[in-house]
Amino acid sequence: MIGAGVFLMPAALAAYGGISIFGWLFSAIGALLLAAIFSNLSKLVRDKNGGPYVYTKEGLGDFAGFLVAWGYWISTWVANAAITIAFISALTVFVPILETNAVYAVLLGLCTIWFLTWVNSKGVRESGNMQVITTFLKLIPLVLVIISGIFFFNIDNFIPFNPSKETNMGAIAITATMTLYAFLGVESATVPAGNVENPEKTIPKATLLGTIITTLVYVLSTVVVMGMIPSDMLSKSPAPFADAMDIIAGEWGRGLVAAGAAIAAFGALNGWILIQGQIAMATAKDDLFPRIFRRENKKGVPALGMIIGSVLTSILMLMNYSDGLVEQFKFIILLSTLTALIPYLFTTAAYVLILVERKLPNMKWLPKITLAGLAFIYSLWAIYGAGEKAVYWGLLLLLAGIPFYVWMKFRNKAKTIHHK
Repeated sequence: MIGAGVFLMPAALAAYGGISIFGWLFSAIGALLLAAIFSNLSKLVRDKNGGPYVYTKEGLGDFAGFLVAWGYWISTWVANAAITIAFISALTVFVPILETNAVYAVLLGLCTIWFLTWVNSKGVRESGNMQVITTFLKLIPLVLVIISGIFFFNIDNFIPFNPSKETNMGAIAITATMTLYAFLGVESATVPAGNVENPEKTIPKATLLGTIITTLVYVLSTVVVMGMIPSDMLSKSPAPFADAMDIIAGEWGRGLVAAGAAIAAFGALNGWILIQGQIAMATAKDDLFPRIFRRENKKGVPALGMIIGSVLTSILMLMNYSDGLVEQFKFIILLSTLTALIPYLFTTAAYVLILVERKLPNMKWLPKITLAGLAFIYSLWAIYGAGEKAVYWGLLLLLAGIPFYVWMKFRNKAKTIHHK
């Protein structure tokens, strides 16, 4: 969840002042509701890869499951292109030529995508080891800002508490929508469930604990940075955490934060390359994606599916360096965010039906149904917050997958008839 975007968030929220902290808390509550849903589902539907896809298919059937997988798969390789560009941008602090020379930037981006694809092809354990290292390293500058920044904290920077022209409720709603996207990925521990030891214990713990830690890091770091830098200066800052570390430790502190942002993007890219291969493989095993996506190498990794996703990521990253396609690329990123949110909505609905089908003993229905209802409302509100343009085109993107679904079903039926 913690990618390079969090390093820019305090500047984006500065125009709304201290009240934006309530926006963080609101989106954090929503993320924790979803984390609880995914944790519970990982206990009900065990040892199956696919996360939101497999849960939706289990509760709502093939077609709903396919729509979730289709949108989620697209969102991963599209988002990976944006993460790669964020990684290159963070490195411009150390290698300025990357900002002016598109050839070097593209080559670095391609090398990064394919290096991490190679790492992931070695197995889930290798990908996990890389993730542990990058998570530890990217947290260092954030934790340093939280601890050291207290000594440079000025409460006057929170006055006025809501400097925007919005009402208090309006400002909270806007900032909650802005911060929501920082929690995308809350479901990711459930996707490679079939490759996880003791998944019924490990996945719920990873999902809930990971979301709680992420929330603490987000909220505390944002509060500290806002307390260190006046809002009028903060709103114009291209690198708020770097400015905060500059106050704390000087130029080397600024470099540390830039390195943290680069590592955060690098680690996020590593994780999402794993996810893009796993979600496609799970869908292909159910004959809803082409068989090529379910082919595994000696390490049990869907290497070909991962390669296809990385080829598409590379093409989109190249698009960003073509002036005529930059705006289209930005819009596609918005769509990818929406197609990542829709699975949350489907999953919360599927959760209720899975509970009904399992007829679990000693079921405390009211708390579980309440949890599902609140998570559903939150997911619906999050989709609304993406904006009508994104929702309109996002719906078209999902519907565009229907012919693909029909083709897969037709092929499967034709094979069945042939074998008979």
